Amino acid sequence: MSTVRSFVVTGGGRGVGRAVVTRLLRDDDTAVVVLDHDPAALSWLPSTRTRLVGLSGDAGDDRVTGRAADLAEALGPLAGWVNNAAVFRDAWIDSVPPSELLAHIVANLAPAVAGSATAVRRFRAAGHGGAIVNVSSHQAQRPVRGALPYATAKAAIEGLTRALAVDHGPHGIRVNAVALGSIDTERSEAYLAARPPDEAARIVDELARLHPLGRPGDATEVAEAVAFLLSPASSFISGAVLPVDGARAARGADPEAR
Repeated sequence: MSTVRSFVVTGGGRGVGRAVVTRLLRDDDTAVVVLDHDPAALSWLPSTRTRLVGLSGDAGDDRVTGRAADLAEALGPLAGWVNNAAVFRDAWIDSVPPSELLAHIVANLAPAVAGSATAVRRFRAAGHGGAIVNVSSHQAQRPVRGALPYATAKAAIEGLTRALAVDHGPHGIRVNAVALGSIDTERSEAYLAARPPDEAARIVDELARLHPLGRPGDATEVAEAVAFLLSPASSFISGAVLPVDGARAARGADPEAR
C-alpha cells in the first residue's frame, strides 16, 4: 500500500484553487489541506473525507501557513505546496499614496513568500525534497492598464520562483510557476453578470480575440498543469514559468488586426 502524500493549496476554496484541489484528490495516494481566507469558501468540503481538510486564515501569515503544514503532515508526508491565493485591487500610482500601493502589492506577494518559506522549511526538516507551484499571470510580462499592484506582485512572484529554485535545488526542492491567461471562474462569471448585456458580450468577444486559441481557459486546464509540475513526471523541471494562457502572452499586437 502506497504512502499518502499531502499537499497544501492556498486560495483553494474557489476557482482555480478548488480545481487544483479536485485534481489532486483524483489520485488515491494524496491528501490536501485547503487554506482560504473566507470560511464560506470552504463550505463545500465534506466533513467525512479524511483526505481533505479545510483551514480558514490569512495565507500571508506564516503562523497560518505553519498550521496548514501541521495539518498536512498529520495526513502524510508533505510533498507539495501551491501558492494560489490572490487579491485583485486596481490602483494608479498618481492617485494612490505609495504606502497604500505597496500594501496592495504585499497583499498578493506575501502569501507566496509565507507559503514558500513554510514549505521549504518543512521539506528540509523532513529530509526529503518537495515541489512548490506558484500561480502567476500573463500580467507579470504584459500588464493590463490599472492593474499595477497585481502585475508588480506577479512579476515578483516569478522572480521568487527562480530564486527559490536556485537556492533550494540542492535540497531536492523544485519550484515552478504557472502564468495564467484569462480563466473562466465564478469570479469572472459574476463580473460579466454584473455588466449590461451588450457590454458583457463585448468583453467575451474581446477575451476570445486576445487568446489565439479563441477562448479563455478553464480552471481544470490550469489544474492539470499544476498537477504535472507537482508530480514526479516533471522531476527535472525547476525554476520555470509555464504559460497556461492559450498563447495570450506570445501574441503581439497586430496594427492591421482591425
